[in-house]
Amino acid sequence: MKYGLNILENGSLDFLSLGALVHRLDPGLIPFRKANHCDIHVSGGEFNVAANLADCFQLRTGIASAMSSYPIGDLIAERVRAMGVKPFYKHFKHDGVHGPNMATVYSDRGQGVRAPVVFYNRCNEAAAQLKPGDFDWKGIFGSGVRWFHSGGIFAALSPTTAELIIEAMQAAKAAGAVTSFDLNYRAKLWNISGGHERAVAVLDRIVKNVDVLVGNEEDLQLGLGIPGPEVAAKSKLDPSAFISMIDKVTRKHPQIKIVATTLREVHSTNRHDWGAVAWIDGQACMSPTCQLDVVDRVGGGDGFAAGLIYGLLKGESAQESVNLGWAHGALLTTFPGDTTMATVDQVRAFAQGGSARIQR
Repeated sequence: MKYGLNILENGSLDFLSLGALVHRLDPGLIPFRKANHCDIHVSGGEFNVAANLADCFQLRTGIASAMSSYPIGDLIAERVRAMGVKPFYKHFKHDGVHGPNMATVYSDRGQGVRAPVVFYNRCNEAAAQLKPGDFDWKGIFGSGVRWFHSGGIFAALSPTTAELIIEAMQAAKAAGAVTSFDLNYRAKLWNISGGHERAVAVLDRIVKNVDVLVGNEEDLQLGLGIPGPEVAAKSKLDPSAFISMIDKVTRKHPQIKIVATTLREVHSTNRHDWGAVAWIDGQACMSPTCQLDVVDRVGGGDGFAAGLIYGLLKGESAQESVNLGWAHGALLTTFPGDTTMATVDQVRAFAQGGSARIQR
């Protein structure tokens, strides 16, 4: 046992996630009200982590999700394959008019003092219709899964998605997998899914099954319903407020062994200070800090989670695992889109103090 976790040595999959697959329309620097073209990125918080672990870190990963039979579904399925992620789909037949649909996220990147803008169309979303019984967890976990992951955005989509996460978490625990959950508290989603009180009740039931929790102090307050930090942070990169909340988290959920988050000071849309912190089985680990020249900030947190999980699965030290997460999250913001274009060698070099000098 390491980090307080019992990580399986082997399995057919190193990592499996459960969540919604979405496509993000990105007009770049142009606001949507003036846009005349856009790029399409395939995304989803849970998928992003699986894709990053497969493509950058060369692990065997999978995604359990919904898939709808129309061209947008085909586009998304192709990108899942291209990233090397094994799909486990509940298939829905699209009626050609109303759906069920694969959700659309719209986001321009902003520039300088103009912030990025994100809005959604999740109407009649196939993933929101997923429910307990839709996946053969016994068969999926029976071949060996080392790590299982889901998140708060998927939990908020519908009453049935929350119950599906609980079903999957319990199956994962029974099969010996480590379980992780990214709180990713989104007030807009919870407001149309029962409000804050329901969010706390639902997330409490999920987190009872979780070993590794990802979320900042606001996520911990809003998602878990615990009081705010007793220590005021001196800056957005100061981890003291986050660390001061760990006792409250572990008192409510004593089975949790790791809590981790990114730290970000936003000076402008394109210039951020970046750090990360994790509490790992009683030890606080703080990453280095750096300045980011941001191309696309979406997915940076998922990039951190992927690098951290990679380090833990590989048996790196707690500190090195945090540094790998920090480095990968930083690099991910230098690429367009939600998923990685980095290599593991680039991540390790930056985690160990690499620079942006040209590589010849």
